[in-house]
Amino acid sequence: MQSSENLRPMIGMTLADLERVAAECSLPRFAAGQMARWLYVRRVSSIDEMTDISLAGRERLKAAYCVGKTVPKLRTVSVDGTVKYLFDGVGSRDIETVMIPDGDRATLCVSSQAGCKMNCSFCMTGRQGFHGNLTARDIINQIMSVQESERLTNIVFMGMGEPMDNPQAVEQAIEVMTSRWGFAWSPKRITVSSIGKLDALRHLIENTQVHIAISVHSPFSAEREGLMPVEKAYPLTAVIDLLRHYDWAHQRRLSVEYIMWRGVNDDLRHADALARLLRGMSCRVNLIRFHAFEGVDLQSATERTMVAFRDRLNERGITATIRASRGEDIMAACGMLAGKKKQ
Repeated sequence: MQSSENLRPMIGMTLADLERVAAECSLPRFAAGQMARWLYVRRVSSIDEMTDISLAGRERLKAAYCVGKTVPKLRTVSVDGTVKYLFDGVGSRDIETVMIPDGDRATLCVSSQAGCKMNCSFCMTGRQGFHGNLTARDIINQIMSVQESERLTNIVFMGMGEPMDNPQAVEQAIEVMTSRWGFAWSPKRITVSSIGKLDALRHLIENTQVHIAISVHSPFSAEREGLMPVEKAYPLTAVIDLLRHYDWAHQRRLSVEYIMWRGVNDDLRHADALARLLRGMSCRVNLIRFHAFEGVDLQSATERTMVAFRDRLNERGITATIRASRGEDIMAACGMLAGKKKQ
C-alpha cells in the first residue's frame, strides 16, 4: 500500500472522475454513483465507511485513494460572529476561508488560489504575490470541513485569488456543488467574483448558472488601471460589453463590486460615470467600505459620502446598496485575506 502522502484525494472528483476510479480499481461502473453518495451526501471521512462497496473493492480503493478531507489549522471568531478559518494551501502560503452568519443565512467565502497574480493595490491578498492554484479538492474541502458545513446556505468565490485565473478547478467545484450526484445545490446559492478575464468569464457564464460579481472600483480606465493593473489586459469597457450579451433579469444575478476610497473614486462625478457605464443593464451595485492595512495610504470614504453616492446611483436608475462590513477585527473583511507563511 502506498504511504498516505501518495494517496489521491477523492473529494472534488466529478462523477466521470469516479467512473475512471471504479474502472481502475476493477469495480462496476455503478460504484461511481455509490462513491459519490458516500463522499457528497453522507460525507464520510474514510473509504472504510463506504459499506455498500465490497470489502475487496474498498481495499483496492484504499491502496491508491483516500477521501481527502483535512481539518482547518485555525479557527478565529469575530465579535460580530464572522468566523475565519486557516487551511493548508500551496507553495509557501496557507489559505483563508470566511463564514459569515446573517440570520438564517450562512455564507461561506472560499478561496480559489493561494495569493493572487492580479496585484490590485488595495488588496492584501494581491500584495502577498502568487503561490499557486487550488484544486477542486482544495475548494470542496473548505466547504466540507468548516464547523458550519451542514448549515451553509450560500457560497461566494470572494476569498483569496482570482477565480477566473483558475477556471478549471472553480468550474469543477461548481459541478460537484450543483450536480444531482453531488451536493445538489441550486446554482443560485453560488456567486463567483471576478476582475473580468474575458475568455474564462465567458466560459463560466455559458456553462453554469451561478451568479456573477464583477470588480469595478472606478468607471475611468486610467484610474482603474492605477488601482487594478488588469485593466490594461482586460479593459472594463470590454468586460461590460461581454456582460451585455447575457440575460441578467432572470435566473441569475449580476453584481458590481465597488470599493470606495476617500478622495479617489467617491464623488458624484464617479457615480454619474458609473451609471452611464451600466445604463440599460439589470445589475446591482454593492458599495464596499475599504478596510485599511499597513503599507497602503488609501482611506475609506465617509459614511455620508457613501450614502450620497448610493442615492445618486439609485436616482440614475441603478440599484445600489452599501454592503455591511463583517469580520474586520479578525482580518476577515473584504480585501484583508492574506494567509500565513508556513513555519
